[in-house]
Amino acid sequence: MTQRLLITGASSGIGRALAIAYAGDGASLCLLGRDQKRLDAAAEACRAAGAREVETRVADVRDREAMARIVEAAHAARPIDILVANAGVATGLSPGQILETPEAVRAMMAINVAGVFNTVEPIIPPMAGRGQGRIAIVGSMAGVRSLPYSPSYCAAKASVHMWADCLRGRLAPHGVKVSLIVPGFVETPMSARTKSWQPGAMSDEKAAWIIKRGLERGRAVIAFPQHMYYAMRFFALLPHGLVDGVMRRFHVDVPESQERGEDT
Repeated sequence: MTQRLLITGASSGIGRALAIAYAGDGASLCLLGRDQKRLDAAAEACRAAGAREVETRVADVRDREAMARIVEAAHAARPIDILVANAGVATGLSPGQILETPEAVRAMMAINVAGVFNTVEPIIPPMAGRGQGRIAIVGSMAGVRSLPYSPSYCAAKASVHMWADCLRGRLAPHGVKVSLIVPGFVETPMSARTKSWQPGAMSDEKAAWIIKRGLERGRAVIAFPQHMYYAMRFFALLPHGLVDGVMRRFHVDVPESQERGEDT
């Protein structure tokens, strides 16, 4: 049976790679992003890979009303089997910097937290009404244990981790499955901007394969590389001063997000 997916942040990185992976199965795809040219390129790649149908929508996940219209219309045209809330941006601190730019922080939070809510909320009633469907929320290893060079990004990802956990328990009796995706370092344009040691880094194609396999197996948490995930969970149990001291020894430069907007 042909699956129908809606993916945000689908014009590059994990979102694009995941769309192409599902295209190989002949999926029906609704791809969302903010750049029409890059969306069109992603759509062409999906068609070439074998997608049954591909439609694109230029959308800003910060716009709650617009996202509700897009998601509801996409589902009405053909029920969505899997919704992937993937859109996100990063921001952080450079060496010597002690305070993140407030405007950048608020713009990032609007995309990474409110944007996830805006994407997922509209699909919950129709999926619950049908008694089936899967919601996949993309988090990060940064949401497992705090990192001193990305305070607000860690806060954003921790927020959506907790939200996904809550939704999973609440929606299960209604037939709606929720998967939390916890990637480590993936070779994407966003990660390329971060100057640091990136253990376990993998291509977006491999990340997409892991995510797709995890969704097919009904995993509640799809974390990779697994050794990093368990290490981060272990670090969260150690004395804070010890781990913070070790973390400060690493040279990490996380560029400030250039995102700004009315929500800042």
